[in-house]
Amino acid sequence: MGFIADSNLVPRAWFKWLMPVVSLAVLLLVLAVLHRAFAGYHLRDVFVQLHALPTRVKWLAGIAAFASYIVLCGYDLLALRYLRQNVRVLRTMLASFVAFSIGHNVGLTTLSGAAIRLRLYGAVGVPATDVAIMSGFCVLTTTLGAVVLIACSLMMHADAASQLLHLPATLLFFIGILLALLFAAYCIWCGRRKTPLVWRNWSLSLPRPGMTLAQTFVAALDLCLAAWCLYLLLPDAASISYQTFLAIYVLSIIAVMITNVPGGLGVFESVIVLSMPSLPIDKLLASLLAFRVIYYLAPLVLASLFLVAHEFWLQRHHVRKAAGVMRDWLSAVAPLAMGALVLVAGGVLLLSGATPAIAWRLQTLSEIVPLPILELSHLLGSVAGLGLVVLSRALIRRVHLAWQLALALLLAGAVFSLLKGWDYEECIIMLLVAGLLFIAQDAFYRRAALLESHVNLRWLLGVVMIVGVVIWVGMLARLHLQYSHELWWTFAFESDAPRILRAALVICLLIAAYILHAWLSPHAPGVVSHEKNDQMQAEEIVANASRAVANLALLGDKRLLVHPNADAFLMYQVSGRSWISMADPVMKAGADVQRASELAWSFRELSDEYGGWTVFYQVTPEFLPVYVDLGLALLKLGEEARVPLHEFSLEGSHRAEFRTVRRRAEREGVCFEVLPPPLSEVVLGELQIISQEWLTAKSAHEKRFSVGYFSPQYIAQFPTAVVRRDGRIIAFANLWPTYNRHELSVDLMRYGSRSPPGVMDYLFVEAMLWGKAQGYQWFNLGMAPLSGLEQHYLAPAWHRIANFVFDMGEHFYNFEGLRNYKKKFFPIWEPRYLAAPGGLALPRVLLDVAGLIAGGLREIISK
Repeated sequence: MGFIADSNLVPRAWFKWLMPVVSLAVLLLVLAVLHRAFAGYHLRDVFVQLHALPTRVKWLAGIAAFASYIVLCGYDLLALRYLRQNVRVLRTMLASFVAFSIGHNVGLTTLSGAAIRLRLYGAVGVPATDVAIMSGFCVLTTTLGAVVLIACSLMMHADAASQLLHLPATLLFFIGILLALLFAAYCIWCGRRKTPLVWRNWSLSLPRPGMTLAQTFVAALDLCLAAWCLYLLLPDAASISYQTFLAIYVLSIIAVMITNVPGGLGVFESVIVLSMPSLPIDKLLASLLAFRVIYYLAPLVLASLFLVAHEFWLQRHHVRKAAGVMRDWLSAVAPLAMGALVLVAGGVLLLSGATPAIAWRLQTLSEIVPLPILELSHLLGSVAGLGLVVLSRALIRRVHLAWQLALALLLAGAVFSLLKGWDYEECIIMLLVAGLLFIAQDAFYRRAALLESHVNLRWLLGVVMIVGVVIWVGMLARLHLQYSHELWWTFAFESDAPRILRAALVICLLIAAYILHAWLSPHAPGVVSHEKNDQMQAEEIVANASRAVANLALLGDKRLLVHPNADAFLMYQVSGRSWISMADPVMKAGADVQRASELAWSFRELSDEYGGWTVFYQVTPEFLPVYVDLGLALLKLGEEARVPLHEFSLEGSHRAEFRTVRRRAEREGVCFEVLPPPLSEVVLGELQIISQEWLTAKSAHEKRFSVGYFSPQYIAQFPTAVVRRDGRIIAFANLWPTYNRHELSVDLMRYGSRSPPGVMDYLFVEAMLWGKAQGYQWFNLGMAPLSGLEQHYLAPAWHRIANFVFDMGEHFYNFEGLRNYKKKFFPIWEPRYLAAPGGLALPRVLLDVAGLIAGGLREIISK
């Protein structure tokens, strides 16, 4: 029996290997071409030519680059118009600029601009599916512009193109005509086709001809401006017209898109160099290097600054302290931004270790630093650079240990930069990145192991490519040096080549060990990355489920295993060796109960394939036979409190406390209200302030997995019960509804510092009365951990241990107080269980579950 998630996690082997291997092969070919072309020059010649570029030319190139990025914003504006999404122009321009800046520089899937778009557009209600369509729309826009420009260039300048490409002019002219006809055919198809394209569960309407022409114009203008930026930087000896150069530039962009090499590293330069063989290589490479700085690196820095300023502007009315604004912003974008910055910082250290030091700095350093310190600093600086490159992926995954190690390596790299060559520029870069990383510490909360999960093949080859390019640069820097075995054992202040050689050897050994570890480690899926089809199917199932816990799937922090019939799914996460399913399989009301067994067995097979332990957390008695059949042991975790709403009221002596709560609330001048989704940004801002106040007052951190955490995108999806005083929200709880009104539950429950005593009692009472009026049958108060376990002296050891913790553990967690609080609402108690491997694996499973919920072992201990 095949499941959707199996194909998502384990794609076809040949397809998974094909593109990364092709990218690596292309990079090797590119380096060989550049190495051969550069054989007669020295690396310092390039820097001499770079400094020789006139300042006026650099400023004009910068203006052209700025204009190109302004035009790039048209991509997103057109995409939002196509999707009929109403987003403010300022947000659109910011999202477009930041997304393209990161995409141009990194090019890796995990750091692509789609994640930035999802962050910025998702905050204003644009669905993830629409953001995915936007990314495809932008690729289509670029393709249309490139096709039209190539077609025009080949038809109008076939003779010049023939000399550059060494192909007959007639053939190139006909290729141009063919491309023009293809573009015309596409426009006609868009105009004539009235029905949308359908593939599986996706339906996509083609852009209208007017939209297609607008796309083409915007992309063509962008490419023209970008090409003009580089054209201005070309040496005077480049006797080539702008029209001809434009064709070369577009071909280089197409080559980058096809080869999929991260950041187009070397591919772009190779096409330019091969297309202009008459120019001196040192002057041409200097122009290309200046173009990289102006068009790629400078926008990356500006994008980060603009994003910070934008987030400050949005939050100016909702926070009291600037540090709070910075933390809120960094918690959302830090994984991507810091991953990119740490990757760049690691590359800087590696490149510095592969290139000769400045002579006068070494001379000055030799007077104050012993030679062994310099040698060791050079070697360790390169090792720190490699470590930062490797850690950048773990930072994107929000791994706390990666944050600690990256911070240490950045500080160490700053010291090594000074000691190995007085490279104070590198030291400043390392300290700036370390400072930003330190401020963003709250965003790195996951306690996952750094190397325990399967390393993405494309990422692994990307690291190899970066190291390969660095080593090649080191070889290029000492191209004219005669190799000898004595170089390995030469130690002197003025001997750069031996240091570079030794550092290259150590880096190669370390990267080989890293690859070997990744190769031999059990494969496991990486960070959560939902297939769009799975997420859409899960949302549809949640909308038709009868248990409120199904709403946890909308949090977005879990993997999904969807049944082929699309009427049931299982949500889970991986912690250590434990593959932990949250609750029972979620099914549509009326679905075949056999789905639960089929999904459970599929999950068991999946976790076994990766060498993991199968765990089901907070499961109900209804499906216990399924877990027993899987060979799992059962532990009672506690009891869940469910209030029958048809019996709930304020009448009778035993409900006197509820009437008192309501009267006291009325005297305090508070009122209750349920806000329907979607919530406005103003309301979400108020709720976020209350949530932060509550966490600060409790000295608590957000929990995960089994409960929701505060996220504007998550909260905005649900009805929210709020308590107001003088029109301001002072307490809230987001409500989990079910489609058939079988059950209503609460997830986050937070109150602010201005709340009167008993405000949450009032909120619960009013929420239950509201649910009863809406026709809900049950109100779920959640689980009371470790309650209701057997007290008999012959009970299993787990029950005796749990009862001891329940009675004596009040210092760490208010077990008994929590049960007594829920007890006053007169609920019906239902047991909840953990199904997991027994024996010696059980303590580790319990630790994995606790760590997953609490956010790590340190959070467990701190509580």
